Amino acid sequence: MKVLVIGGGGREHALVWKIAQSPLVEQVFCAPGNAGIAGQAQCVDLKVDDLDGLLAFAQKEQVGLTVVGPELPLTLGIVDRFRADGLTIFGADKKAAQIEGSKSFSKDLMAKYGVPTAAYGTFTDAEQAKDFIRQQGAPIVVKADGLAAGKGVIVAQTEAEAIAAVEDILCEGAFGSAGSRVVIEEFLEGEEASFLAFTDGERIVPLASSQDHKAVYDGDTGPNTGGMGAYSPAPVVTETLHQQIIDQVLKPTIAGMAAEGCTYSSIIYAGLMIKDGQLKVLEFNARFGDPETQPLLARLKSDIVPVLLACAQGDLSGVELEWHDKAAVCVVMAAGGYPGPYEKGLPIDGLEAAAALEDLTVFHAGTTEKDGRVVTAGGRVLGVTGLGTTVAEAIEKAYQGVKAISWPKVHYRNDIGRKALNR
Repeated sequence: MKVLVIGGGGREHALVWKIAQSPLVEQVFCAPGNAGIAGQAQCVDLKVDDLDGLLAFAQKEQVGLTVVGPELPLTLGIVDRFRADGLTIFGADKKAAQIEGSKSFSKDLMAKYGVPTAAYGTFTDAEQAKDFIRQQGAPIVVKADGLAAGKGVIVAQTEAEAIAAVEDILCEGAFGSAGSRVVIEEFLEGEEASFLAFTDGERIVPLASSQDHKAVYDGDTGPNTGGMGAYSPAPVVTETLHQQIIDQVLKPTIAGMAAEGCTYSSIIYAGLMIKDGQLKVLEFNARFGDPETQPLLARLKSDIVPVLLACAQGDLSGVELEWHDKAAVCVVMAAGGYPGPYEKGLPIDGLEAAAALEDLTVFHAGTTEKDGRVVTAGGRVLGVTGLGTTVAEAIEKAYQGVKAISWPKVHYRNDIGRKALNR
């Protein structure tokens, strides 16, 4: 079977890496891919939002399964387009993808179906939004309603900061049409965790627990990014909490989606805040997390392709996942300046030395090839992923890989996985 993976980041490299291991797969394509993916798949020069081009390519190559990585093509309706033409595709359809594409849709759904989440208000009028902030006080969270590449969330420590965020989003158009509405939420304290599960709209097959690190600097300081690292398993998700997440979050959400005419058959990602054994949902994503996918797939023993096919065909009956006992830690190496302006085209040294290390995989994100060299081409450049019998060992392995790699102004956090050690 031929498989097409859509996307060009670290999540997609992890998917390509895992899919290529399947005995069911004879060839993997990736659109657009990156310099690392090119070693395991044939990269296709098509953008993720070129639905016509992607559909024509899948038809021409007789692709047996298409796997969508990023959220943008999902919200544009790529799954609906492929299915209308009889092609098998893994991902949420346009209606279901609203759970990520519109934060107000997601919050209203949770409120209606009793899913625990932060108190909130939704606004298109800046003055009303500011009044709400003054009534609620700070700290408070301001979110652009639509897709903003993981950067549309401002955790404001003061009312002035929150009001400035509203002006940026609603008045200055900082996130374009994604900021035509804002969702303002109560600030939740605790420890974050990511919980991913496959679903066919009824059955739920959970993945192992994981934890992302959103802030750019050590100690969870500085602005939010797309994610600076992740690890799995996450000790904050105890066995009791694991079951609670399924019963209180996933089951009512998936049943609620079906009741709203948005049958959800794909991967669902719940971003959670956990405090004193109680959980609340921060957000839902309609796709694999990035960088959570890198450590999760490094730990997954099962062949992923039958699971993706079962999900795409809407029937997960009999599907179970098997996991390696080892822990995995992914450290994101980013361009200096990210998530703000940064330089591209800087040559990366040490990739071969890192590749020679046992129990280490370097997943490429923002990379490309230029004059025979791998160079930086994005904000998040690499996801260096180490395995170990414990989280401590996996951290040591990941940072061993990080220290082997360099380019000018490289930036990474030094504390990925420390929360697990503290537990």
